[in-house]
Amino acid sequence: MAQSIHEFADDPRNRDIRIYVNGEMKPRAEAVVSVFDSGFVLGDGVWEGLRVVDGHPAFLDAHLDRLYEGAKAIAMDIGLDRAGLTRAIYATLAANGMRDGVHLRLMVTRGVKRTPYQDPRVVVGPATIVIIPEFKNPLPATVERGLKLFTVHVRRGYPDVQDNKLNSHSKLNCITACIQAYTAGADEGLMLDPHGFVATCNSTHFFIVRKGEVWTSTGQYCLGGITRANVLAVCREAGIPAFEKSFSLTDVYGADEAFCTGTFAGVVSVREVDGRVFGDGRRGPMVERLQALYRDWIARDVAARKAQDATT
Repeated sequence: MAQSIHEFADDPRNRDIRIYVNGEMKPRAEAVVSVFDSGFVLGDGVWEGLRVVDGHPAFLDAHLDRLYEGAKAIAMDIGLDRAGLTRAIYATLAANGMRDGVHLRLMVTRGVKRTPYQDPRVVVGPATIVIIPEFKNPLPATVERGLKLFTVHVRRGYPDVQDNKLNSHSKLNCITACIQAYTAGADEGLMLDPHGFVATCNSTHFFIVRKGEVWTSTGQYCLGGITRANVLAVCREAGIPAFEKSFSLTDVYGADEAFCTGTFAGVVSVREVDGRVFGDGRRGPMVERLQALYRDWIARDVAARKAQDATT
């Protein structure tokens, strides 16, 4: 059976986690929001997923940049400044005694509505802030065998319809892409842009390797991925030619290697797309190299945050 890149082994410790809900640490069973909440009623909100390494959320500044930019774009007041939200994240980790092997989901919605209606002016209180921390690691089997992708009919659209740069709670187009992919027996759906060029996957970003070069989409029709940007930076530092460009499925099918990126699993190889297998179906040398470089990139970010904390 196909498994998503986000599959993980259940950890019994997650039964007793404390979840941050609007300034309070709630037991899992009591961590609830109102049925009138904007996120529940309309998917009105923004969110971030963060990986915790050695007690610190990796690339926290970049994630907060994206969160606050998204909130500003939809005219939503988060209600906490960056320092306050950072304290909330660390308080949540401390309340759960978490340091490693942890994934955080930070969610902010516009808050509780007076009535179920789309007009954002009918909210009757501040934004809803929820931080869910879980002991969660990607399944080693998924990382080892790589992913199987299927090109879906659901497209990434123009920004005047719904801007793909927004990491919003409204993800129905990605969900329908995911459904088509797993129904076809694949792990992720590969999505095209309105012009028929490769855009991204339903929940990760997509790269190919051709003749020693790393290619990814132009970025015009996908979320501004944190891991995606980091991998491009890793390539630049290591002297690996990397390009953001338009390319078609023909380019994909003829590639030497392919891989996906995301906060949860980092860099994961793709073994096949639409039945076309890359190499011998196993992780290639470029993916292996990038995985090692990306681990070092994470370690450097966490070390810099620890040094910063030591001086404040």
